[in-house]
Amino acid sequence: MSDEDLSERLSKTNAALAEWAARSACESDALIERFERMGYEVRDKSVDEITEVLKQPPTRPPRG
Repeated sequence: MSDEDLSERLSKTNAALAEWAARSACESDALIERFERMGYEVRDKSVDEITEVLKQPPTRPPRG
């Protein structure tokens, strides 16, 4: 498998994981809080918005 194929598979896997995590977060205040502590701004966002946020690096430094 080429590096390009591996990169594409990784990208698709990351997108699927972001969508799964976003759907899970919408049902869990604790998960929303965990993502917020990790630096992802996800509070008060829709599933689609959270998915897009989780596809990117955190926008804030992690909080302890």
